[in-house]
This record gives sequence, C-alpha cells and structure tokens, in this order.
Amino acid sequence: MLIVDADVHISPVEEKGYISAEEAIRRMDEAGVERALCWLQPPFIRETDEGNEYVFQATRRWPRRIIGFGWANPRLGVEQAKDTVKKCIEEYGFAGVKMNGAQDDYVIDDPALAMPVIETIVATGKAPAFHSGADAPENTHPFRVGKIAAAFPETKILMVHMGGVGWDNLSRSAVEMALEHPNLFLIGSAVRSYPILNAIETLGPKRLCFGSDTPFEPMDVEVAKYKALLSHLPQSAQEQIFGRNILRILELKADQE
Repeated sequence: MLIVDADVHISPVEEKGYISAEEAIRRMDEAGVERALCWLQPPFIRETDEGNEYVFQATRRWPRRIIGFGWANPRLGVEQAKDTVKKCIEEYGFAGVKMNGAQDDYVIDDPALAMPVIETIVATGKAPAFHSGADAPENTHPFRVGKIAAAFPETKILMVHMGGVGWDNLSRSAVEMALEHPNLFLIGSAVRSYPILNAIETLGPKRLCFGSDTPFEPMDVEVAKYKALLSHLPQSAQEQIFGRNILRILELKADQE
C-alpha cells in the first residue's frame, strides 16, 4: 500500500529537535513511507527563505520521495510573504504553501495581514495549507479555516492537525467546518485517535489524509497507529487515507517526480 506522509518538517538547522532531509528519508524507509509532503521547520528567528530553499534542494535530490511545500509568514511583511509564495510556486514548483498563525503569531484570516497572502496562493492555482490547533486557538481555530474555505470555494484547502494539536481538542469544530465546506480537507497529524475515527465516520474516507508531524511525533509509530485505526475499513478506504487522497488533492500522480 502506498503511504504518503502529509506532514513532515525538515530543516538545515543542526540542533536537537530538528531533522535534515537525509534523516527524513531514513525515517520514511524505516516506517514504510514512500513519499512525504515536506515543509520547513522554522528557526526561532522565523526566517523562511533558507528553509524553503532547503526544501527545494531536497526535492531535487529525492524527486520521487519528497513533495515540496512552501511556507509564508506575513509577519515578515505582507509583500515579502507574497513574493515568497510566488518564488515557492513559480521557481521551486512546490505543490502549495503553508501558513502557521501559531508558530508565527497572527490570525490566519486577518483581512490586512493574512488574506492578501492567501489570495496570492490561490491565484497560483495551488493549495494553501493552514496549521489549526488549540495551541493558538484565537489565531488558528478551525472556524477561521472555514471562513477561508468559504472565501475561496473553488480552491482545495488543507487543514493541518484538524484542530487537534495542543492541550485541548478542536477536532469537532474541524469536522463541522469540513462538513460545511467540501473544498476543505483534513490532515490528521498531532491529533488523538478518536477524533480521527470520528472524522472518517462523519466525512467518509476521501476527506482525511494521513500525516505524522515528524519530527514532533515518531513517523513509524504514527504509521502503526493509523494501520490499527483503519484496520476495520475496506482496503480502498485505507489506501485513500494513507496516500491517494493527498495526491489527488495536490493533483499529483503516484509515480510523478
């Protein structure tokens, strides 16, 4: 079965808590993961250029294993973030761009700060992805992702963590938003087991994507967890969640470089 991990962070920073592209590939091999959607893991200074460049170089080195995804931070300046989006898509050929209002401290649907950057992502025809969790609920609540999905109904949007990361659990709100907005898809990383099962039961297997949140969670353990959770489902449903969904959403072929 093809497994695509839809949430992996890689970084050129050689410090504890960060992993290189080489280490990500090693963990993928160990966990039986064929491909991974990779975005940067920002240093504390919130810089993005070096990290996005590093992800790009990783896609060149492992084109069949690593799916590149950009990262834009409007806190560095709206125009700079818009330029970052264009570089990620036009020069690097990434599958989309992620925004993280928890890591970078902003409200993800802020009309002056975030929405101009989101509009730039949407204009490229690629997918925007949003961190959503209880670690910064005012900034990244699923309701805010729902508002973005409503503003761009023709654009496929990824909600990373489906509201589950942090001490609390906003996954029910994430599922509610996905019910209201068919263009919204959930990445079930850094979220507990019952919310994942609830999302599948409520939305069906086509709206959820496997993700490990490596290196914050061990990839092999998350793969084993999902295999146990999905064991009662038909093989076709397992294949959708483990990899086919994210490839379809990003309009990638299973063997595409």
